[in-house]
Formats: sequence, C-alpha cells, structure tokens
Amino acid sequence: MSRTESTMAELGSVAPPFELQDVLSGKAIGRDDVAEMGANRGLLVMFVCPHCPYVKHIEAELGRIGADYFGKDGAGKIGIVAIMSNDLEEYPQDGPEAMRTQAATHGWNFPYLLDEMQEVAREYDAACTPDFFLYDADLKLAYRGQLDDSRPRRGDFGNDTPVTGKDLRAAIDAVIAGKQPATEQKTSIGCNIKWRQ
Repeated sequence: MSRTESTMAELGSVAPPFELQDVLSGKAIGRDDVAEMGANRGLLVMFVCPHCPYVKHIEAELGRIGADYFGKDGAGKIGIVAIMSNDLEEYPQDGPEAMRTQAATHGWNFPYLLDEMQEVAREYDAACTPDFFLYDADLKLAYRGQLDDSRPRRGDFGNDTPVTGKDLRAAIDAVIAGKQPATEQKTSIGCNIKWRQ
C-alpha cells in the first residue's frame, strides 16, 4: 500500500463529462445524469474502491452522507456518484461483485460506477482512494480535499479521531447555500489508484 495525497485540482475547473456503467442498476450513467439529481445544487464525485483500508475506514460515513444529501432515489439536495477506477486484472477484489457488496453493506444509495479503462480517473486527475471532488451548480470545482481529519491506524500512521465527515459536509453545505467553501482545503490521503501498467 502506498500512502498518497490528492492532487488538489484547480478550483473553478469544470467537471469533465463521463458515462460509465453503474454496477448497482446496470445502467449507463453520465455526469449530467447525476448532476440533474439533487435539485441541481451541486455534484459530488468520489473515487473509492472496496479493498482500500482508507475507504473502509470511512465507508459508513459515506452512506450517511448519501442519506443526508443525495436522498432516496437522488431526490436530495445534490447529486452524488462513486467511481471505482483500480486495475481489475491486478486487483480483482475491487470488481463489480465487491462493489455491490460494499454499497449494500453501507447503505450507499448513490450510483457506483466502474471506470474499467481508467479514463475518468485520469480526466479528474484523481490520485488516491478516497478522492473527493465537489462541484457547484455550474459544475465548477468548489472543494477537493479530505473527508475529515480521521485516519485509519496503519503502522506508524493514523489516529483515533472519530469519522464525522466534517470537512466535506461543511463544503457541501456551502455549495447547497450557493456559497464558496473555504479555499484553504486539506488534501485527502489514501491508497494510490492502482493504474494499469
């Protein structure tokens, strides 16, 4: 496992379009499909995977964020989508079956897309799992950073800080209110995305 920080893409950049298969519904879902959910107030794109210990540490909170902001059938305040981009040849434990189990176990009610060709992760300049990209109603990047200060204990790294999602939640609340989140944002930290060689 390689501990990697997010690249902190430029604030104000526009969300790249995508269309990928949702492993939960079997449907092809695009950026605009997700953005149109949630009263068009914002779009949260999360790069995650089933096996990463950093994602496992926060996956229950991601379910709570989905319930609080995406709502039932996407009828909440913002659109939310999770994307899995790891190389499935080297990491078959991150495949569609594991993705569906992860979503069901933690109540993820948002689409979970498979980026098998890794093109979407590259377009977003995603670097790690988890990596969060929050866009405003105009699909301009308003927040890219950590969920909160909690980190899983891994060797000499990590802490006992509870998982609250406070940083991401504060940013989402600002976007919903039509405001710009604080521009001082801390990088997300996680496992590196497993790129195909």
